[in-house]
Amino acid sequence: MRTHQVGPARTGRDADNGWEVAHPVGRRPLEGVRMAGFRDRMSAGLDMRVLPQPAVIVVIGLGGTSLEVDAPSGHRPLTGLVASMLPGPARIRGERVECVEVRLSPRAAHATLGVAPHELHGAVTSLDDLWGPQARRLGEQLTDAGTWSERLALTDEFLAGRAAAAPAMSPEVAVAWDTIVARRGRVRVTDLARSCGWSRKRLWSRFGAQIGLTPKRAAMLVRFDHAARALGAGQSVGDVALACGYADQSHLHRDALALAGFTPGALAAMATSAG
Repeated sequence: MRTHQVGPARTGRDADNGWEVAHPVGRRPLEGVRMAGFRDRMSAGLDMRVLPQPAVIVVIGLGGTSLEVDAPSGHRPLTGLVASMLPGPARIRGERVECVEVRLSPRAAHATLGVAPHELHGAVTSLDDLWGPQARRLGEQLTDAGTWSERLALTDEFLAGRAAAAPAMSPEVAVAWDTIVARRGRVRVTDLARSCGWSRKRLWSRFGAQIGLTPKRAAMLVRFDHAARALGAGQSVGDVALACGYADQSHLHRDALALAGFTPGALAAMATSAG
């Protein structure tokens, strides 16, 4: 992975919901990493469902931020969290939230998390459990920093240090993932294995160890992510099923229930209420 200096942060306010959002200006700090700072300026409060997506999400709470996570394993207050690509049914709430959110592609997650993706067990995990004292020190440094530019630069520096010491993902696995993403999940595992010169069994094993999902499950997730975004944008279930390569609406319905626990209609309604 290549690193470079993070430039000044671009800060904006969403007048509709009271959130201040800061993005780094210029190129992304690390390949496969996107980050932003969030501050609830008007006590709008946070209440969101965690949905499957083709990225691992890291949230680093600042100051006194406490994130209340409700999951099948129970209720847990966290100062920072990691949500796997398939987090299971979970809901996150918080008041006066101020945090840095980092979105990691599987390749970036492999380099920076310090554990194999499958060890996240398809859940929302405490950042302290994953990074220990390093997570607490990073949260303190970000809280003490005076500007979003400093905070995002510190986060980049921390991730770059972890990535520099991490083993590289197998090129064949990286290419297989990139192919799944480029084709929006519409790809056969046999074709993936053939393209990288591996047997189907070997690809299945290596891909699962380094990505945390089987190739088939990864393709299913990427396709669902495009469908969920289209549903959130107001497209009809029938149009989304056709555009995203599902056999029919029932196929989309089954995948949505299997991955997210919600029907396509419910996903669309959630996006409408969040907006």
